[in-house]
Amino acid sequence: MKTGILFSKYFLIGVLNTLIHWGVFFLVYAVLGANQAVSNFVAFCIAVTFSFFVNAKFTFKSNASLRRYLLFVSFMGALSILVGWGADALGALPIITLVFFSGVSLVLGFMYSRYIVFRP
Repeated sequence: MKTGILFSKYFLIGVLNTLIHWGVFFLVYAVLGANQAVSNFVAFCIAVTFSFFVNAKFTFKSNASLRRYLLFVSFMGALSILVGWGADALGALPIITLVFFSGVSLVLGFMYSRYIVFRP
C-alpha cells in the first residue's frame, strides 16, 4: 500500500490516540499532581495500546504480536519520557509538551511502525 494512504490512516487513528493521550495527561498531571514526565509517560502507555492495536488491524493489516507491541512501546515510551523530562527541565507549559510530543510522535511513530514494527 502507498505510504501516503498508510500515513492518512495512521493520522486519523492518531487524532483519536491524541485525544486519549491528552485526556489522561491532564488527569494525571492536574488531578493526581504528577510531574510532566510521569504524566506524559502514563498517558502514552494507555494511548499507545489503543493506537498499536487499531493501527495493526486497520492501517498496516498486520498481526498484533507481543514482540511488535514491545518494540513499539519501548521506542515510543522512551521518546515520551525524554520529551517529558525535557519539558520539565525547560519549565515548559503542559500544553507545549503535549503539542510537541503529538507532532514528534506522529512522524517518528509512523516511520518506526512502517519500517520496523509492521514492515512487510
